[in-house]
Amino acid sequence: MSQEHWNFDTLKVQAGYRAEEHNNAVSVPIYQTTAFALGDSYRADRLFSFSELDPIYTRLSNPTVDVLERRISELHGAAGAVALASGMAAVSYALLNAAGQGGRVLTTARLYGGTVDSFDQIYPDYGIGIDIVENPDSPDEFEKKLLPNTRAIFIETLTNPFSTIPDLEKIASIAHRHGIPLIVDNTMATPYLLNPFNHGADIVVYSATKALSGHGNVIAGLVAESGKFDWGNGNFPHFEKPLWFLRDANDVKRNILQVFPDIPFTGRIRAVHLNYLGAALGPFDAYLVLLGVETLSERVQKQVANAKAVLAYLESNEHVKWVRHPAAKNSPYKALAERYFPKGAGSVLAFGFDGTEEQKREFLASVKLFGYQANIGDARSLIINPAQTTHVELTPEQRDLTGLSLDTIRLSLGLEDAGDLIADLRQAFERVFSAAGKP
Repeated sequence: MSQEHWNFDTLKVQAGYRAEEHNNAVSVPIYQTTAFALGDSYRADRLFSFSELDPIYTRLSNPTVDVLERRISELHGAAGAVALASGMAAVSYALLNAAGQGGRVLTTARLYGGTVDSFDQIYPDYGIGIDIVENPDSPDEFEKKLLPNTRAIFIETLTNPFSTIPDLEKIASIAHRHGIPLIVDNTMATPYLLNPFNHGADIVVYSATKALSGHGNVIAGLVAESGKFDWGNGNFPHFEKPLWFLRDANDVKRNILQVFPDIPFTGRIRAVHLNYLGAALGPFDAYLVLLGVETLSERVQKQVANAKAVLAYLESNEHVKWVRHPAAKNSPYKALAERYFPKGAGSVLAFGFDGTEEQKREFLASVKLFGYQANIGDARSLIINPAQTTHVELTPEQRDLTGLSLDTIRLSLGLEDAGDLIADLRQAFERVFSAAGKP
């Protein structure tokens, strides 16, 4: 039975690995080495021209990392993937790769705070412009904001912290009509809840630090490509430019499309951005991500169930102003959730704390099971005030665009017992409001 016929839960455990190719090791070995023997000078010529793709140096490729890349590709039905040292490296390399020199990226403010701030701090230095769609719930707004040198649309499939859902298929259609790719950050959803390639996305990026690995013990990023987008359509001259370091055996310069015809996007990231900027994922870190991926379905199922249980509790709590999650009673994203997230729309939710700033801080300090830390997707349940931590970079104007108020508390539900998590929140509310004379 070939891997192309395997279902998701088989792929997450088996895909991309053949024990007989690794001394029959049952678990993926950790190739903790800097470099690999080149054999002879003729083979070295093939390796350094990317004519042969065996590993040379762990900054560029490594057998442990290669298994992770293959597994992620198989889970998505993707043409290829490249693993990187962090989620921010994945986002940065993907956008730099698409935009090229003088290009623009069309996006929204509904992103991780560090990503939003990087639009001001990093991309202008490379001559890359960023344009913001103020109302991403309206796909037509994306079309109105496109410019002649827009080179990509970039969105999150489930946004952080409010779990809003964009209409992927409509936005992908707009991008493709203009000959540009749709790049999506699928960190919160994971491929278990949503495969963006099934809905028109061309590039998918992950902070594998989060739910993909799921245990809060590794920093990692991934970029995967569908293999269906035409990077030779004239909008991306940097993919068609002949490069000396990609020359063939006769010293004829070749371009990215010639060297990587099936995986031009991730091939270029590996050959250019990873090679020269160097955000390499180490083999041990790749091994940890692989361990996490093996239990992805089981973890996410339990986390989604816990999110629904906690959501129901919060919606009935008098000290909660509002709750935001696609499963919430008044969510405007129910129809999109049914279309794109039939297994559940993730395990991150946010609520408005109905109290003073000091009471909010006391509440955060009173929980016992929830960890107060800047992460999501962990096996442990987490709590944080995002406007003052994970999204602290956002200006008041940017916070207004996303609806991120100072009373927002974000929860990332883990694998604990739902009743214990609700009891923990209840005792924290009671401690704060009993002290204020509100039992």
